[in-house]
Amino acid sequence: MLSRIDLRDRDLTARELLDVVPRAEVDVAAALRIVEPILADVKERGEAALREYGDRFDGGAPEQLRVPSAQIEEALLGLDPAVREGLEVAIDRVRRYHEATVPPPVSVELAPGATVSQRWIPVGRVGLYVPGGLAVYPSSVVMNVVAAQAAGVESIAVTSPPQRAFGGAVHPTILAACALLGVHEVYAVGGAQAIGMLAYGAAAADGGVLCEPVDVITGPGNVYVAAAKRAVNGTVGIDSEAGPTEIAVLADDSADARFVAYDLLSQAEHDPMAGSVLITDCQDLADQVAQHLTDIVGSTKHDVRAKEALGGVQSAIILTHSLDQSVLVADAYGAEHLEIHARDAAAVAARIRNAGAIFVGAYSPVPLGDYLAGSNHVLPTGGTARFSSGLGVTSFLKAVSVIEYSADALAEVGDKVIALANAEDLPAHGEAIAARLHRD
Repeated sequence: MLSRIDLRDRDLTARELLDVVPRAEVDVAAALRIVEPILADVKERGEAALREYGDRFDGGAPEQLRVPSAQIEEALLGLDPAVREGLEVAIDRVRRYHEATVPPPVSVELAPGATVSQRWIPVGRVGLYVPGGLAVYPSSVVMNVVAAQAAGVESIAVTSPPQRAFGGAVHPTILAACALLGVHEVYAVGGAQAIGMLAYGAAAADGGVLCEPVDVITGPGNVYVAAAKRAVNGTVGIDSEAGPTEIAVLADDSADARFVAYDLLSQAEHDPMAGSVLITDCQDLADQVAQHLTDIVGSTKHDVRAKEALGGVQSAIILTHSLDQSVLVADAYGAEHLEIHARDAAAVAARIRNAGAIFVGAYSPVPLGDYLAGSNHVLPTGGTARFSSGLGVTSFLKAVSVIEYSADALAEVGDKVIALANAEDLPAHGEAIAARLHRD
């Protein structure tokens, strides 16, 4: 089922490994050509365009695109108590972790009367996209909303595709999660059109305002959502262009093959394009994991999409000649989720440079992080963990420098500023300093 990439007799450089590790084939550029006219139409026609695209692409547009508050509260009343309890625990743990990660302000006195400070200021308004295609993700509501709330964002809008099974309404579990978090601005809009609505705002059919534009858009989605986020980046801030989900498991001969197999399967059930990768220097473990997957995949609910994902080019068993090479391969892959199943797993995890999130040891599986480990599950995909981070409070914060010099502090360095300004042939810069140094 899983293809094999054998590196045991090859010592490849980090650059060469980038061309070897498996990747999902996602053409965001092609999707961009499709979504650009949709975005332009939403910007121009607002609610009318949103309704047309909802009918065409999603579960049909409901009577009110903005979900009434009463409907949100009603969804909470009808929520399964066990699901509610799980969401409440998730909210508590995710909130405690994210509040602890808010960066503190910094103030440095560089000389008497010369102070430079850094303040972290939350953006004013955010739009949070919650997907609703092959699965329902109230957990994504928690991850996006709690991070924004912990950052201090005051205006939060959530949007999620209308569901045909619910008469064009947002899935009630998503609405219930919003209710638990105190979010009452929710829209039954999905896809690229939702990104356009958040980025540009949207006029209502009656000539009023349906949705005000936001400052930052976050949340995962399909390739069209990713392409739309690329198109509006610069008009608004975005977290990332999320691609298909992926897991890599770095394991040695001490790993439990059954655990590894179930963890690889857990990601494969997300999407036919999901990536499941085992990196190991133990062929016996690789054989056992492959056999376990064959044994269990047929009994899982979403066996068809899981089999397609596990058999795709984006999934593989990568055989290495040593733990050191396994670490190099893991860094080249830069997994969204990286599990470490090895002796002294914490020490191995400390060697990893590139991963969205690292799950250490046999009892820290990815599904724990998907829901209530406390970390955020909106993570970089497709190898972008080499240069980007997962969603967190800083996704909604701006670092602003505050400079305050006294007259004496400016006088101490004024001549040096003038010299540098003249060296750059910007004499008016120097004159602005000189005017303060020679006021008589």
